[in-house]
Amino acid sequence: MAAPAGASAAPAMRAKTCIVTGASSGIGRVTALELARMGAHLGLVCRDRQRGEETVAEIRRKTGSDAVDLLLADLASQQEIRRVAGEILARYPRIDVLLNNAGVVNLRHSTTVDGIEAVFAVNHLAYFLLTNLLLDRLKASAPARIVNVASDAHKFSKGIDFDDLGHERSFRSMRVYGHSKLANVLFTYELARRLEGTGVTVNCLHPGAVATRLGQNNGRIAGVLIKLLAPFFRTPEQGAATSIYLATSPEVTGVSGRYFDRCKERRSSSSSYDESQARRLWEVSAQMTRLAA
Repeated sequence: MAAPAGASAAPAMRAKTCIVTGASSGIGRVTALELARMGAHLGLVCRDRQRGEETVAEIRRKTGSDAVDLLLADLASQQEIRRVAGEILARYPRIDVLLNNAGVVNLRHSTTVDGIEAVFAVNHLAYFLLTNLLLDRLKASAPARIVNVASDAHKFSKGIDFDDLGHERSFRSMRVYGHSKLANVLFTYELARRLEGTGVTVNCLHPGAVATRLGQNNGRIAGVLIKLLAPFFRTPEQGAATSIYLATSPEVTGVSGRYFDRCKERRSSSSSYDESQARRLWEVSAQMTRLAA
């Protein structure tokens, strides 16, 4: 893949450990492949064993690297997140990059095994819980980086509705998705404030409208719609470019608490800079995941 516009040659990633969630398709799969080509040791968190094994085999075949591990977890389950975090900590003595990429879009309301609305659970709480469970290891590995895949869809939400986090009153797919992506941005900015002086940076990004498997869990109509719109989307390679840039580029060394698109820093929505909302989201998320605030 050609280097993204605005990016310089990446530093050597050899001997660096990168954890990538949602790595079995789309942006995550391309990101993992490119990190492997740079020499990184990969831990790929995937929900589906077959697609995960296919991804590992493809990366090994294309790069010649055996330093690619499959970690199975359904990120809709907090128990699964805790289990895979324990596996990661047991397997990797250091973590140089945590790339939170996994996400869902639902057309209908559904809840997880924990009784939480599924889009918010996977798109935000999974980022929050996994990151916090790995945070001490990231600090011990500093300089280290956390990259959160958000979206410009966060602009669809004018703020977090703490009285209806489950969207019980009204479920509109893109509003719900945008709400979860605003949570990603708020979480990134709040975490950056909390990590000042630790040597761990955290940034988030808009990958663009990308032709991936995202949303294909919604049945035949959604699948057909995605195929019809695919020619207007960015390719997974284009969508992954900013994730790779933030994970590897020396240009963002020490940069934290920022929002990027096409490998350039951008302004996120005005709501995303509300520090009181970010602190409250952190506290509520800690309660919902049974972490100390």
